[in-house]
Amino acid sequence: MTDATAANSNQNLCELYLITPPKIEELAAFSKTLDDVLATGSVACMQLRLKDVSDADIKEAANALMPVCAKHEVAFILNDRADLAAELGADGVHLGQHDGDVTTARTLLGHDKDIGVTCHDSMHLAFEAGEAGADYVAFGAFFDTSTKQADARPDPDILTTWDEVTALPCVAIGGITVENCRVVADAGAHFVAVSSGVWDYPEGPVAAVQAFAETLGA
Repeated sequence: MTDATAANSNQNLCELYLITPPKIEELAAFSKTLDDVLATGSVACMQLRLKDVSDADIKEAANALMPVCAKHEVAFILNDRADLAAELGADGVHLGQHDGDVTTARTLLGHDKDIGVTCHDSMHLAFEAGEAGADYVAFGAFFDTSTKQADARPDPDILTTWDEVTALPCVAIGGITVENCRVVADAGAHFVAVSSGVWDYPEGPVAAVQAFAETLGA
């Protein structure tokens, strides 16, 4: 990873990669909640992942949330859109398999930004992403998730194999909760990507990230 997230990465440590809800109804209120969440010091990076919204809505949310992330030295990653990530000055972009290629994203963003790639259950796709210059790869969904349609259900062993054969960080995603996160952490994930496991946590998102930190030992 580049400097934006490398400071938070450690080969023997699994940390929290926070993903926003797919829709943010009250941006000002969410910004305050995010500020409280990031103030815990338990989040390594945050991805803005909004679905079925306009570019204007994405830009508005990014402009509100990027300063919050910067305040707490948390990398701000934009989902899917390398063009908007470059325009907004985000710390990086996360690409799905149908959201453009790493080479084009790197041209847009430069070499001081993070590029992550969803690789589902495929070591082949992960190696391709790494060879193209990705800074991290993501595998999943490992558990049932309502956040998005799961295209694959890999065995956690893929994280172990990946960690053994390459130094490129990997992110585990999909249905990860406080109760199951140790499964993928122990398998070799460097980060666990969590959305509803934080925002829908019964005791609230601040308590959620604190519980994740305690469980992960971060």
